[in-house]
Amino acid sequence: MEHGVTHIEDVRVTDLSEVAEIPPDHDIRAVGDALGVEETNANVWYFEPGDEIGYHAHADQEELYYVIEGEFSLKLGRSGETETTAVGPGTFFAAGPEVGHGYRYTGDDVGIVLAIGAPPVENPGLDPHDLDDAGE
Repeated sequence: MEHGVTHIEDVRVTDLSEVAEIPPDHDIRAVGDALGVEETNANVWYFEPGDEIGYHAHADQEELYYVIEGEFSLKLGRSGETETTAVGPGTFFAAGPEVGHGYRYTGDDVGIVLAIGAPPVENPGLDPHDLDDAGE
C-alpha cells in the first residue's frame, strides 16, 4: 500500500457475530482493510450498552485506542497489576505487547472506539494470566 483515502461512511460495517473465528460479537468498520494497509490493523468498533472487549493481550502487537463516543470502563495492565478507569470521548489509551487490556461500554446509546494495532494480528488475543504463568 502506497497511500489511500477513505471516509468512514464508505467503509462497510461487518457484524462480527457472523464470523465465528472472531469474538466478540460487535459491529466494526475495517478501515485498514478498506485502505489496503498491510502493517497495521485499524478498526472502528461499535458498542451497545453492556458490550465489552474482554481482558486480553497480544504477544507482539502494540495497540492504540481512541474513544470517539460513549463512556467506557477500562481495565489495563499486566495480570495482578491492573487498573480500572472510567474513560470517555477524547480519551486515548494504549497497551504494549503482552500487556492486558479490555473495556466495557457503560453508556446508554452507541459507543464508538477507534483501535489501531501494529504489527497486524489475526488472533483474538491471549489470556494475560497465562503470560504471567509462562514467566515463572
